[in-house]
Amino acid sequence: MLVAIYTLWIRDIVRFCRQRSRIIGALGTPVVFWILLGSGLRSSFRADTNAQVDYLEYFYPGTLVLIILFTAIFSTISVIEDRQTGFLQGVLVAPIPRISIVIGKTLGGTTLACGQAGLFLLLAPLANASPSWNTLPTLVLVLSVFAFGLTGLGFVLAWWLDSTQGFHAVMNLLLVPMWLLSGAVFPAYGASKWIQNIMLVNPMTYGVSAVRSVLAEGASGTGPSLATSLLVLTAFGIAMLIAGAVSVQTKKLN
Repeated sequence: MLVAIYTLWIRDIVRFCRQRSRIIGALGTPVVFWILLGSGLRSSFRADTNAQVDYLEYFYPGTLVLIILFTAIFSTISVIEDRQTGFLQGVLVAPIPRISIVIGKTLGGTTLACGQAGLFLLLAPLANASPSWNTLPTLVLVLSVFAFGLTGLGFVLAWWLDSTQGFHAVMNLLLVPMWLLSGAVFPAYGASKWIQNIMLVNPMTYGVSAVRSVLAEGASGTGPSLATSLLVLTAFGIAMLIAGAVSVQTKKLN
């Protein structure tokens, strides 16, 4: 089982290294969003009237989460591509536990997401959000758990869909609104009540809140606490792992 997990994990890493243009989509687009939206709204949007947080600083954790989201989307597309080339069919008939497929593919996407998020952290001084050495392990933990859950969600959707076009449509319809309603772009306290209720049950809200809390060194503001966010993200990751295992067992590939 461990050999199968390692093989699938390293295969995704090698594939990424051979397709470096994916960095542009997964890392370049969020950076452009951060610069354009952050610079355009910094003088007209007040994220916190008490602390008077600059919008570039407020938007930075949301951009970090967006990088993880984009990487999860791009990495799990390989599930559909592997099915179309027959690779997954060959893996399914191998004498390995099927859950190793889920873990291997999900860990591959998680590693890539955390790696690209780490590159974006180099721009943290521009947003006055540089993590200290003491908080860096906690930030890595938050990003890893969150990336695992999002990649697991992408895996489940990719396993049930038959085309990359349909996958992109579903991901844009589901995950982009989840990101918009996570507190990444605007705070929950200024939104309508029904928007606040959606944000409350949105797992991505807790990812953004956890990242923001770590970068602020414990000051979670009006969002969920770091402990609550980590608990929700862990439960989300476990749920996606179980959903992936069930999907692999029940959904037969064409």
